[in-house]
Amino acid sequence: MSSKTGKAALIEQLLADGVCYMFGNPGTVEEGILDELSQHPELRYILALQEAVAVGIADGYARASGKVGVVQLHSGVGLGNGIGMLYQAWKGHTPLVVLSGIAGVRYEALDAHMAADLVGMARPVTKWAEVARDPSSLLRLLRRAVKIALTPPMGPVFLALPMDVLDAPNMEAVTPTSVPLTRCAPDMDLLSQAAALLASAQRPQIIMGDGIAASGAQAELARVAELLGAEVWGADSFEVNMSYTHPLFRDLLGHMFGEHSRALVAQADAVLICGTFVFPEVFPALSTVFAAEARVIHIDLDCDAIAKNFPVTLGLLGDPKLTLGKLAALLQAEQSSEQQAAATARAALIGAEKERSEAEAREADRVRSGLVPLHASQFMEMLASKLPADALVFDEALTCSTDLVRYLPPTRPGHYFLTHSTALGVGFPGALGLKLAHPERVVFGFSGDGGSMYTIPALWTAAHERIGVKFVVCNNHSYKLLKHNIQAYWQEQHLAEHAFPASFDVNQPDLRFDLLAESMGVRAVRVETPEQIEPAIQQALADDQPFLIELLLSSEVPEHIMQQALHAYSIA
Repeated sequence: MSSKTGKAALIEQLLADGVCYMFGNPGTVEEGILDELSQHPELRYILALQEAVAVGIADGYARASGKVGVVQLHSGVGLGNGIGMLYQAWKGHTPLVVLSGIAGVRYEALDAHMAADLVGMARPVTKWAEVARDPSSLLRLLRRAVKIALTPPMGPVFLALPMDVLDAPNMEAVTPTSVPLTRCAPDMDLLSQAAALLASAQRPQIIMGDGIAASGAQAELARVAELLGAEVWGADSFEVNMSYTHPLFRDLLGHMFGEHSRALVAQADAVLICGTFVFPEVFPALSTVFAAEARVIHIDLDCDAIAKNFPVTLGLLGDPKLTLGKLAALLQAEQSSEQQAAATARAALIGAEKERSEAEAREADRVRSGLVPLHASQFMEMLASKLPADALVFDEALTCSTDLVRYLPPTRPGHYFLTHSTALGVGFPGALGLKLAHPERVVFGFSGDGGSMYTIPALWTAAHERIGVKFVVCNNHSYKLLKHNIQAYWQEQHLAEHAFPASFDVNQPDLRFDLLAESMGVRAVRVETPEQIEPAIQQALADDQPFLIELLLSSEVPEHIMQQALHAYSIA
């Protein structure tokens, strides 16, 4: 008979898989795991005061480290509190293993206090959900959870842990999880067909997503774009899939309105989609978004993503890095000298238009550089001049994101992480995850006044665990994004502009984020004028302790924003 319990075996299995952190909020039915965990300082427990914070930290950690994030939630109520953030991780393909305790298998029939259908709750927002009902399969199910979370398309999984199973003797062997290798490419004949379809295009376009970053295919993607002279748009793109400074990178397609995407995509006579699906908007186009004559080639490791909503000419299952590398070689051989010259000319025009647009935006920033209330660009420009080159940024700045990426353009994989935009509040906990993954780096986490209040206890975790993130609250006293979006709605419905709903404002009383931060052990400063910006940034960077800057911004939504509303959520 083994003297090892299931809870001890579970922790040994996590350690065998290289898990360094468990993010959670403790509860009675998990106390056996946490008691056992205290005997293993090599697996650090990061305490959050609310479950959404724990999931958000794990999400940021997994994205920045490339490892699975392990979360402990307390039974049904804890899982319920974490589901909003779990939904975001699911939509963003973040590999998480979520563990939640239940009283015991022997109590299931009694429907007692805290009883809940945990698997039923978790299943809609996870790739896989199960209960470990027998001591002989506890580690088998845990390894299955890790494998599924890390297999493309990656995503969160859930495993419920009954106390009696964890307390029982466990005879299972501990062995590292076997994760399938997915470096595969389509048949060369099929790739040759794809190259021929693309080489003759006069208006080629590439739509990329986070499958590029997951595969490490940024260089291969850029090479294909350069060979084609194709503009590149992001869809479901929250990592650095292509440098924002590349002349062919245009922007992110609209997250909110399908008509925005249709207007751009319908101009192309050939479309290469890779590492994403079309299209992930809130209000997607219901009919085809491609031109009638367009050839559409879709490459992905996720078969469900290929032709998910609209037919394609050629759908290819393959790893983006390997497949795009082979496609680039075939394109180079396929293109005639005339086609190569045309591609070079297209690329020059796209780059020139991008350069002109960026110059106009910077000139507009210059005009308002001394204004009070502040415009976000005033802060972002100064921050860009002070940050070290290897700093990491978690961006939940939403309506200020365009200003952020204009002065701190994402250029290198693993240095910029955009919110998945499905749940507010990930900015601060996500930044904590980045810092835990890379403790030697400077990390800035941006959020808004509305979004940060969803997970404001993350500040306490930063102080308690001594995680030196620099937090920035872009405080415009409102849910400004909703104002942008309702303006587009008024326009679509042919309604005259009128007062915004009162529920869009976050004031009366005004929130004081500097005081909130200090009450939770995080030093803070409030920035209201241009002269206060540089000293605040210098103070934040003076040491490796957590620090918060509350940036008071204009709440004005000018009339010209009507034309920007379609774009606002594409960056957010």
